Amino acid sequence: MNENALNANVGLKLRGLRLARNIKQTDAAKDLGVSPAYLNLIEKGKRVMPFPLLWKALRYFDQDPEQFMSTLGEGRVDEALAKLLDEPLLKSLDIDPESLQSLSAEPKLAGTVAALFNLYKNTRTQLENVLAQLNAEERARTQAVPGSTAGSGAGMRFDYSPFDEVSDFLQTHHNYFPELEEQAEALRRDFKLGRLLTSPQLVPLLEERFGYRVRFESAPSGSSVVRRLDPESQELILSPDLTEQPLKFQLATSIGLMVLDREKLVERIVGAMRTRHAETHRLIKVNLANYFAGALMLPYGDFFKEVERTRYDVELLSNLFGTTYETVAHRLCNLSDPKRKGLPFHFLRSDIAGNISKRYSGTGIKFATGGGSCGKWAVHLAFLNPSQITRQYSMMPDGTSYFCFAKVQLQPIEGSIVRGTAYSIGLGTHAENAKYLAYGLPTNDLRKDAVPSGISCRFCERTDCNQRAAASYRFAFSFDEYTKKDCFFSPLLVHEAGRNGESRAETLDKSARRRNKGEEH
Repeated sequence: MNENALNANVGLKLRGLRLARNIKQTDAAKDLGVSPAYLNLIEKGKRVMPFPLLWKALRYFDQDPEQFMSTLGEGRVDEALAKLLDEPLLKSLDIDPESLQSLSAEPKLAGTVAALFNLYKNTRTQLENVLAQLNAEERARTQAVPGSTAGSGAGMRFDYSPFDEVSDFLQTHHNYFPELEEQAEALRRDFKLGRLLTSPQLVPLLEERFGYRVRFESAPSGSSVVRRLDPESQELILSPDLTEQPLKFQLATSIGLMVLDREKLVERIVGAMRTRHAETHRLIKVNLANYFAGALMLPYGDFFKEVERTRYDVELLSNLFGTTYETVAHRLCNLSDPKRKGLPFHFLRSDIAGNISKRYSGTGIKFATGGGSCGKWAVHLAFLNPSQITRQYSMMPDGTSYFCFAKVQLQPIEGSIVRGTAYSIGLGTHAENAKYLAYGLPTNDLRKDAVPSGISCRFCERTDCNQRAAASYRFAFSFDEYTKKDCFFSPLLVHEAGRNGESRAETLDKSARRRNKGEEH
């Protein structure tokens, strides 16, 4: 059953219940707490019936919910269920044909399931629309507060995701966890591990210390799982397609998960922290396990010594320690030991479409909530020269300047980048720290050499950017059809729209009046 047919059925049946009881539409609307016009649209199938209101209406009309829902079916039940199985939300349930056949044998139950799911979809769409509107209103209020920046305004952030919560947690701890450093060092000592770790070294560690057996197994068709840790069977199952470096990282991460569980480190590190989302604690655990993997593969003392010697040469460091560029870049953001402190960095991972999948601000740079960033940043420009490291100074609208560099990491599958992955890994530090980096660029005039940039188009204060993708919330959107800027979304300044702030239309109107006046004389 499609959504329009469902809405029509719900509305028609509710109207029938109301008429059967001789209840006026205005009286029913008052009792249900909605306007008569809204109830009229529902009864005509032109508005979605939200779950809470539907349940309230069924109680009002003294109707059994299951019986009501079972009468909403249209056509054969098994056809309606088959269509539902194409829904992305239900594909994850992996319902087999036998289960579908069993459910189809219960028409009343099957009709209820189909109708409930469609109502759920409609309600979720409404909720997403409401949240989008609340986000826009909240951001508008935030921007109205003097001195506020994106994501820093007071009040509730409706788009504050579990990933945002984890990012804030990491920044609160300066992305440094001495407990994990100690556990990683202890394992390296116990198993006499050298600088260059290999996967054959880590497999015995898993078996001897944790009693886990490692085996390789191809994922079923349609699955992309590369690692699965099974505590019940004491097995670590890995994809045979993993090459040495990602294989080594997955082994080290699995060891990290076991250490976290055995030592109850998550509870100790997180403590009494209250989170808004139920998923946040599990995401924190994943991040801590990845942190442990980095600490095991790149031991703090040895790594810090080589970082200073090579002047933060990420490519050279990845070769010295036999790890990926991204792993080294991550580890550079962990060097916050007060006794051996590295330079502060912010970290970004972007795909070719500009989507940010990882971010960390160790420099205080502001990231826009909800994803997205400035198209002038090095992490995006790196895709123009994927075989080289892209380097640049960048300057924010408030004058804060950074030195940033980025490199593209390609992982093709079957010789195809489209089937594989392409990420740009970006690091940035304060401009004055560029002289300490192997990749640093000389500059005599930072204001001249720095690329003007911002947070994201929606929050950027620049009025002269030629690559805006959207109008800024910081300006009232206005344009003059007679005045063309180099980018349509750039705000039009008063002095740019005709003489003395007059619009071109006003100027033309005055000229016409002068001509007409001359003709009269």
